[in-house]
Amino acid sequence: LSSPACVLCGRVDEDSSILGHKKELGGFYFHEFCAVSSLTAPASFLQPVISIFLLLLMGASLLFQLCFVCGKTGATITCAALGCDRSFHLPCASEGQCVTLYIGKSLCWEHRPQQAVEAAPAQDTTCIICMEPVGDSRSYSTMVCPSCQHAWFHRACIQEQAMRAGIYCFQCPLCRDRDWFLRDMVTMGIRIPFRKPTWEDNNAYASLRIRHDRCDASSCLYPRGRERAEREGPWQLLLCSSCAAQGTHRRCSFLSQGTASWECNACAGEGTGKRQTAACCWAGASIWPRPGKGSVSPSSKPYTWTEDEHRTSERRLHAT
Repeated sequence: LSSPACVLCGRVDEDSSILGHKKELGGFYFHEFCAVSSLTAPASFLQPVISIFLLLLMGASLLFQLCFVCGKTGATITCAALGCDRSFHLPCASEGQCVTLYIGKSLCWEHRPQQAVEAAPAQDTTCIICMEPVGDSRSYSTMVCPSCQHAWFHRACIQEQAMRAGIYCFQCPLCRDRDWFLRDMVTMGIRIPFRKPTWEDNNAYASLRIRHDRCDASSCLYPRGRERAEREGPWQLLLCSSCAAQGTHRRCSFLSQGTASWECNACAGEGTGKRQTAACCWAGASIWPRPGKGSVSPSSKPYTWTEDEHRTSERRLHAT
């Protein structure tokens, strides 16, 4: 079954960044922003009072209003400029180079706001987001950061970024200006949702807060397996002091009891890490912190375990 069409614009489009979510009321479907833009009042004020009667009244009153972009009837939005009677569907706004401010005010291509900057893109300038050419001048589809005036981007690209970043993280991709940039983008018709960024949804980065807890030695010698470790002794787990993404039991890498840090082969080979414990105290420590100082590289001389250490290790294994 196809998706039901909006009773206001007659489209089945599902682009929530422009149209908002599709809602149902008494068996009738409408786009959230088609309704809001048709009533010329702030969205936060109108949403609670939209009724079936009001919805049908809007649809009926605008049934024969022509869209100057597509030429079809049912255009629910009229330019707010004094004396202008251009009307259009919300889904046609982009094609007609119209601006909708999502506060009950929309403007046609002739009366839409222009960026108050004199900068023009240099030859072969590319969009800072998609890296495609932006053209040789400012236009409806080509915009620039009002703060640094060096970050050029397509309207569609910055709209997508706004939808992902939300109002709390939306900023210029180049200079990181927030206040001036955000105000200008809102004025230019970029919709910025009032929510946290999408990359924080569903606890997406939870795994980054989990400490590595397995032995990655080429040959793990611990009888209980790579996933287990002890608080101290030969089976204590050390994490790489540079990346903290690799671990080893002391005995599996022939590390002495006095060794406080260890570096995996990848980091040691690239020379990216520092073998001093103090350089990365949280990464170089074991899963169970233990006092002590010292450093060693993977190429350190193999440590020979004493008879007493062997017996202590065996007793712990049998006890567990």
